[in-house]
Amino acid sequence: MIQQNVSLKDFSNYKIGGPADYFLEVFSREELIRGLKEWESICSSLPQPQRKLFILGSGTNILFSDAGFKGLVIKNSIGGIEKVGEEVFAGSGVEVSKFLDFCIENSLSGFEWAGGLPGTMGGAIRGNAGAFGGETKDSLIEVTSLNLKTLEIIKRENKACNFSYRNSIFKNQASNEIIISAVFNFKEGSKEEIRKKINEKKEHRKNKHPLDYPNIGSIFKNVPVENVPPEFKEELFQYIKKDPFPVIPAAKLIFLVGLRGEKVGDVMISEKHTNFIINLGQGKAADALELIKIIKREVKKKFRLDLEEEIMFA
Repeated sequence: MIQQNVSLKDFSNYKIGGPADYFLEVFSREELIRGLKEWESICSSLPQPQRKLFILGSGTNILFSDAGFKGLVIKNSIGGIEKVGEEVFAGSGVEVSKFLDFCIENSLSGFEWAGGLPGTMGGAIRGNAGAFGGETKDSLIEVTSLNLKTLEIIKRENKACNFSYRNSIFKNQASNEIIISAVFNFKEGSKEEIRKKINEKKEHRKNKHPLDYPNIGSIFKNVPVENVPPEFKEELFQYIKKDPFPVIPAAKLIFLVGLRGEKVGDVMISEKHTNFIINLGQGKAADALELIKIIKREVKKKFRLDLEEEIMFA
């Protein structure tokens, strides 16, 4: 059932955002299709600008506007995890943390790099989430999605998803689709070893990231080393890390331009990890946008590099 005037702040890890004109939470493919048919009926009486659609997972990488969203926000809570042989089927609304718990309990190795990763499996697939040298695409076999207009079910094997660094077909040509589920393939391993590796990644995030403040994760993608202008190679190449190919961390660039702790309103570039912009309590989207603008300007001015956002805007 579609609701009206629902606060997005309550569904954002940032605790920022105005109301959605229309809001729908779905727990199954069937509920999603019914909801989209209801939305089609509502749209017949709405002007074109108010017919927009936005798919929401757990709100861990989205900056919602202070003005809210003029259209329908669909909260994807499609669940379900099942192991069949060596394959694992997961609903797109399953939280990454619950998926990892399933991997531990079933002694499945291959997703340990995601320990502590926020968000849902659908979001991880859409953005080809990665860390510690691993990426979502590495263990993925197939993705099932639904065309939001035609309601056609589409299945794509890994290669057809056009995965690249923090990117996939679902951010581009197939942006009019919603991921419903996916199939993964893992190796059997030692339950205790898998648990240990996942906990190590969780501890790393806890120590390095400002998790005690509302945030939406890393704001910018790391910069591939081939993008670094020749005159800055000597200065920057000492900071190279593999992610999963050689990159210069965006956090290091932001630190080097002297923006650690920079504030606009009640949002601040974290002193713990400079690729995080934290909400100190009463932050606004406009404040975060201004800080993003400042970061991009200063990094461009000093290193002639264009930072690209990893987060989404709505």
